[in-house]
Amino acid sequence: MINKFKNENKKSVSVFAWASFLNDLGSDMIYPVWPLFVTSFLGANMAVLGLLDGVGEAFVSISKALSGYLSDKIRKRKIFIWSGYLFGSLSRVGYAFAPAWQWLLPLKILDRSGKIRAAPRDAFVADISTEQNRGGNFGLMKAMDNLGAVCGIIICLLLFEQIGFTNLFLLAALPSLASAFLIYKHIRENKASEQKLYARFTLKDLDANFKLFLFLNSVFTLGAFSYSFLLIFAGKSGFNAVYLPVFYLIITVTAAIFSLPMGKLSDKIGRKKLMLLAFLLWAAICVSLILSTTPVAIIAVFVLYGIHKAALETVQKTYTSELCPDCFRATGLGVFQMAIGICALPASVIAGVLWDKINMQAPFYLSLTLSLIACLLLFFVRETSCNGN
Repeated sequence: MINKFKNENKKSVSVFAWASFLNDLGSDMIYPVWPLFVTSFLGANMAVLGLLDGVGEAFVSISKALSGYLSDKIRKRKIFIWSGYLFGSLSRVGYAFAPAWQWLLPLKILDRSGKIRAAPRDAFVADISTEQNRGGNFGLMKAMDNLGAVCGIIICLLLFEQIGFTNLFLLAALPSLASAFLIYKHIRENKASEQKLYARFTLKDLDANFKLFLFLNSVFTLGAFSYSFLLIFAGKSGFNAVYLPVFYLIITVTAAIFSLPMGKLSDKIGRKKLMLLAFLLWAAICVSLILSTTPVAIIAVFVLYGIHKAALETVQKTYTSELCPDCFRATGLGVFQMAIGICALPASVIAGVLWDKINMQAPFYLSLTLSLIACLLLFFVRETSCNGN
């Protein structure tokens, strides 16, 4: 009986991983051409592009927190997951036939609301994992995410000039539709999640240990500006603009390669040590760009960023899922992801102001400082959950 459950759980993780691969394949098929589609094809200005992306990020944060809470409240995960993938697919069909940029606003909301899958899916994976394999399972998920992104970008680069925006968006809708089908058909609702729920969730149900963990990650995120700044920095340092998509590929390929090993490493050495490594890698990136702008240093930075991304995104989900009470696991993941999303918005704005008003190294000084503060605070976080596990 135990082996049966282990095999079923292993199969479920595999299904989630392939669904993640397919969805990111579709989304990253349109990601490289999205700004061009909005501004050149539909004639919007940069302010509209910023509005669309800003609204999208706001709904990502809201949908993750809300779906996490509702998932715990009704003790269901699956419906949020497959419907989230379906939202993404439908939005891309809408993009393909949008006659004007004004149509993109509700479609963008639909697209980013697809993130209702995130917290319930992560909670589902955590529910069917053990402390011995949870990091590896989240690492596999993130590896397949990044591998899908790599394939999507390559497909976009190969096909876009031949098929144009409309056909590319229609093609990009198919992988996410397949993701929704995989989840609906092959995932069975986790019986372990049917345990009794507290009558009502409040922040008191998340202990001081979790709140400190949430705070230090928010501090770190305020300095972890968008990778777009790294791409612009590379351009300002002498690299031709034609190479910038290659740097994005370097990040994504490196993250795909290292996500699973990083997840397994956290199972061996502990979550806190891997998170410390992720923070220190980002600090090393900042120091490297402060001290040197040589081609070798720039290329090394993008490789380091891919490793940092693999370590951080894997361990954040794993660590968060273990610091929450089991019955509020999706809620805790949603709250964490919302907080990180909210902090990510001003992070790039602050970096941009420092870049424009001082110099292009200034954001890295701030980011280095916040990274070291996060490292210091991390030492005070216990590697135990509210349940005492």
